[in-house]
Amino acid sequence: MTTPDTLPDTAAPHPAAAADLAPHRVAGPRRWWDWVLAADPGLGQLQAGWRSLVAMVTSLAVGYGMAEALKIPAMIGMMVAGMMGLMSAFAVAENTWDRLARAILWMPFPYTAVLWLCATLNGQRVPQMILMISALALTFFLARFGPMALITGMMLFNGLMVGMLAGIPAALVGKAFAVALVSAAAVLATRLLLCYPMPREDLLRTQRAFVVEARRVADAAVDALDPDADPERAVRRTDRALRRLNITTVTIDGRLAQPEVAADPATAELLHRHLFDAELALRGIGQATTELARRPVPAPLREALAVGLVLARDTPLGQADGLRPVAARIQEQAETVLRDAAAAADDVEAAVLARRVGHLLDSLAVSLANWLALGRTTAASPADVPFQPTVALENNRLPGSAGPARRVLAAGSESGWRRAIPFVRVPVHAAVAAAIVCPIADAIDPHRFYWGLVGVMITLFGTNTTHERLRKFGHRMVGTAIGAVLGIVVLHLIGRDHVYATLAVIVAGLTFGAWGMQRAYACWVVGLVVALTQLYGLTTPDSGMNHLLGERLLDNGIGVLVATACAALIFPLSRRTVVKEAERGYVDALAQVVLQVEQRWSRPEEPVRLRGAARAVDAALIQVQSVVRPLVRMPVGVRGPAAEHRVALLATATGHARTLAAAADIDVDLAPRLAERARLITTTLTASLKELDRFFASGEQPEEAGVWRRIGPLVRELEAELAPAPPGPRARRLGTALRELDALDETLAAYAEQAGLPVAAEGRTAVAPASPMQRRTRSVTAASNAPAPAGTARVEGRVHCDAHPEGCPAWVTVISARGKRLAKSPATAGRYRVEALPAGTHTLVISASRHTPRAELVTVDTASGTVRHDVELRS
Repeated sequence: MTTPDTLPDTAAPHPAAAADLAPHRVAGPRRWWDWVLAADPGLGQLQAGWRSLVAMVTSLAVGYGMAEALKIPAMIGMMVAGMMGLMSAFAVAENTWDRLARAILWMPFPYTAVLWLCATLNGQRVPQMILMISALALTFFLARFGPMALITGMMLFNGLMVGMLAGIPAALVGKAFAVALVSAAAVLATRLLLCYPMPREDLLRTQRAFVVEARRVADAAVDALDPDADPERAVRRTDRALRRLNITTVTIDGRLAQPEVAADPATAELLHRHLFDAELALRGIGQATTELARRPVPAPLREALAVGLVLARDTPLGQADGLRPVAARIQEQAETVLRDAAAAADDVEAAVLARRVGHLLDSLAVSLANWLALGRTTAASPADVPFQPTVALENNRLPGSAGPARRVLAAGSESGWRRAIPFVRVPVHAAVAAAIVCPIADAIDPHRFYWGLVGVMITLFGTNTTHERLRKFGHRMVGTAIGAVLGIVVLHLIGRDHVYATLAVIVAGLTFGAWGMQRAYACWVVGLVVALTQLYGLTTPDSGMNHLLGERLLDNGIGVLVATACAALIFPLSRRTVVKEAERGYVDALAQVVLQVEQRWSRPEEPVRLRGAARAVDAALIQVQSVVRPLVRMPVGVRGPAAEHRVALLATATGHARTLAAAADIDVDLAPRLAERARLITTTLTASLKELDRFFASGEQPEEAGVWRRIGPLVRELEAELAPAPPGPRARRLGTALRELDALDETLAAYAEQAGLPVAAEGRTAVAPASPMQRRTRSVTAASNAPAPAGTARVEGRVHCDAHPEGCPAWVTVISARGKRLAKSPATAGRYRVEALPAGTHTLVISASRHTPRAELVTVDTASGTVRHDVELRS
């Protein structure tokens, strides 16, 4: 085994750079706890568990002490204070100390206000139940207005629940407020002392997780090259490693967008670029080695590959330059095979793949070395742009179905009373479901009817489709059953008379649940039920424990199912519509990549973020995967795998988009004739993507929709024109970009057919051309100048400013008077054109990178056909 000690000497990185963005704990050698970082990038799950442990221990201890000092029952003191600890751990995850303090110290006020209100009702059950239903609906309404509003709503609901459960009299509410306020202050103090928010450190831990996952990819590649390895198993392991690597790098982009993380936006952009390139190189290495695993490889070449990959796995990041000689050795061995005229065809194919691995190892070494050198690098040219967020984390997790669901709601709520639907939809679900569940749960057990309301609350929080709610129902039922069994076993082991042991189990159960919640909701339920079983054991005999837990399971299940039914019947949001919107968002993100490629090649002086656009495609793919995932995976042939096929095509297209973004980020110096052909390729692909977006938005039938026009002939003709050019790095990258455009078009054409958009056969619209290029040019020109549908008109004009008198690069979005997005078009060379607009007064929103967005009204008259509207932007 080759070890890092055998590496050639390399220059040590600049100490300031190493200490700045890639300190030793990120760039150092392997450690035994690296598997923890790999399983939990940024340690978000572990931090959630630790927060719960600290908050619960502090609040219960303070509650008990305050109860003794104020001469109130210990159970009341611990229940009031425990709620402060529980909600601060689960509902407050701010990453700055001032926001953390504001949120935690606010919790006692709404909480004790409803405790007093509940006490004044003096046990009147019907008014109390109406209050709880109203508080639950209010909680979901306030959730749309930020974290503080959400915390207010949750504390109102929890205060009513504790007030009814504990029966706190009005005379003790003042003391309960003192307990809540002191416990909240104590929780804040311990969190600032033991759980101080350090978003910068979280980013560094996530970067370390990237290093760990990169080594895991290299390790899987080494195993794949083993002659005795099972090829299929090696391929599966490599695929898993590449998926985890991608999730980690997307998470890093999301963390870069958070406050207090990236103080220097230009440096954050460089970090994003280098990690993008490193991931791309590792992905290429993984794919090449899986291909090599399926074919015979000459022994010397296999040895050189294994040595290089072992070094890539074991070399500390600070010595990444040591990979370059090994990469050169692999390329040398590959060239030896390729120069052998008698080499077998299989050996030649293996040598080509090995040479690619060598190039990628060299690229990986450069990317990692640049990452370490970030401390000495600053943005000094107009092409260096600040980091702009493309991935928005939700509760420190990658976004799921919430984005597409919000867009569907916004699109369906355009006029009149429907404008209020996004605000009242979930509160109405909660109110109706709670009104149905309350009488049923009250009939089952009048003292614990709130269990049904808890089922309603947990169902509607964090879910957007019926599939997600039913999955949560399954997790709830399974977790409750497992937690009940474990809780009863623990209760019998420790007994009912050991208060401190019981409290320790309660805290441990909640800590485990908080740690596992982001992995699987069932983990949280298991920990919660284990904790509650110990609490119930203080007042319930053994003979009644099974009945009590069965009631809880029944009440929760009824609450979940009723809430799911209400969400499916009242202002319904179909999963199919959400899936279509998620796929539409993916198509829009992909169009941005192609448009930025065109801008990079035609106007190299303008700042573009090709890698950022490609990362947005990654985030859009994750959203599609989250909403397409079925409730139950059916066998092939039962319902058909069309959705899975489409997702697989999008995953393939995402890989091509990543490679395209990296390869196309070059200055292209082509003759005007060739530059125009390159622009025709990108504009044709963009037009097809716009047709697909319009097809998703309008839901037109195939005979009414447009078509997908292939760019393969255009790419091949341009490649033939460029073939005589001298070879070089720029020529190779341009060739790679053109091949990726062709592959992207082929994949998306198959996807368009799966989605229902027709694909135009090559040459179908040909008209007596003088040459193949003229045939394709005339076809595309005819398509772009086709008359608009009847009853519509087009708006065109120029966008210019003082800095760009020849035309300002911008995006033009047309919004109807009802707030619906009618069209979106780029301004190319300062000119824009928006097709098929209905009559009426619309708003043009003009967005440019160096200008404040501008909105202007334009009146469209279908009788005139074309409306001219120029825009003057000011700095």
